[in-house]
Amino acid sequence: MKLNIDIEKRLGSFPMRMNAEVTGERIGIFGASGSGKTSLVHMIAGLTIPDSGEIYLDDSCLFSSRRQINIAPEQRRISIVFQHASLFPHLGVKANLLYGYRRCRPEHRKISPESIIEVLNLQHLLDRGVGNLSGGEKQRVALGRAVLANPRLLLMDEPLSALDDSLRFQIIPYLRSVSEKFGIPYLFISHSLAEMQLMADRVMVVNGGNVTVISTPDDLARAGMASNPRGYLNLLRLDRAKFRDGLFHYPWGQGTLIISDGKPDSTSLFELSSRDIILFKQNPEASSARNLLECTVTEMFDSDGRKGVVLDSGGSTLVAEIVHSAAVELGVTPGSTMFAAIKASAFRRLG
Repeated sequence: MKLNIDIEKRLGSFPMRMNAEVTGERIGIFGASGSGKTSLVHMIAGLTIPDSGEIYLDDSCLFSSRRQINIAPEQRRISIVFQHASLFPHLGVKANLLYGYRRCRPEHRKISPESIIEVLNLQHLLDRGVGNLSGGEKQRVALGRAVLANPRLLLMDEPLSALDDSLRFQIIPYLRSVSEKFGIPYLFISHSLAEMQLMADRVMVVNGGNVTVISTPDDLARAGMASNPRGYLNLLRLDRAKFRDGLFHYPWGQGTLIISDGKPDSTSLFELSSRDIILFKQNPEASSARNLLECTVTEMFDSDGRKGVVLDSGGSTLVAEIVHSAAVELGVTPGSTMFAAIKASAFRRLG
C-alpha cells in the first residue's frame, strides 16, 4: 500500500497541514490526544472533507480539490474500527458481522464469514446479543464486521484505548493476524508507543496538525528513551514456561528468563524497562537478581544524554540504559562482553 496525502483543513482555530508519503502494509499514526490523528483518519475515509489538497491511495485518487474529485465514503472501500465498538444494539453478533458483507459488491467478496469467524475465535458468540459481550469480545466483533466488508484498507482509530491493559494486549494478536491472514493493509492510530511497537512497521508522527516525521517504532522508542519515565520498553512474547521454586522459567534465546509473574500454559507478553537492566564488566560473584545473562554489545545509541546499549544473548536482544560516565568506566563498546543482571520482579506481564 502507498498513501500520499497533501491536504489542508481548518477545524475552528486548529489548522491542519498534512503532507506525507508512506508505503507499507502496517502503518502507524502516532501522537498525543488533540494532535490531529483522528481528523486525518476521517479525511482518508471520506467522513471529513479537506479544505484543499489531494489524497491518493495507491494509484487511486480519493480526493483532489484541484481536479474536483471527492469519492464518496461508501465507494472508497475503506473500513474503520473505532475506539468504541459501535455495534448495532438491535442486531445480534452474527447480524452485526454480516452487515458489511451483505453490502459488499459480490466481485469484492474475497473473505468469507466462516474464515473471519475462525480467525477471530467468534464461534461461541454468534448467537449472543451484543449487550452480553465483554469489551474485548465487542472489539473482536467490530473488527470482524469491518473486515467482512472486504476493504482494501482498514483504519483502526484507537481501537484499544477503551480496554484495560490485560484486554488490550490480548486483542493485539487478533488485529495483526487479520492483516496477515487476509492481506489487508492497515493504518493503526494510537498514542501508545508500546502499541506502535507491536502493531506497526512504519509510523507517521502527528503533532499540532502536521506530520512531523516518518520513522520506525524502534527508532521512536530509542529517541524517546531518556524522556520516557520507563525508558526504552523491551517487549518480549514468551511461552512454554516451567514453574519451579515459586518462579516461572521461560526459554529465551539459548537460555532462560526467570520471571516472578507468568502463566505456565499460554503465551504471555512482558514489558521490561531498559532501566531495570544492570550491567557488569565481569561476572559478579553473587547477586540477588535471578537473571544473569552473558551478552555481547552489538550497538550503542544516544538519547538526550543517556546511552542505549543493545545486548545480544544467544541470538535474542535487549536494550539497556546507562549514563555516559558508566559507559566510560565499564568500557562499553560495540563488540564488548557484558553481564546483564535483571530481577525476576522487573518483568511486567501485559497479557
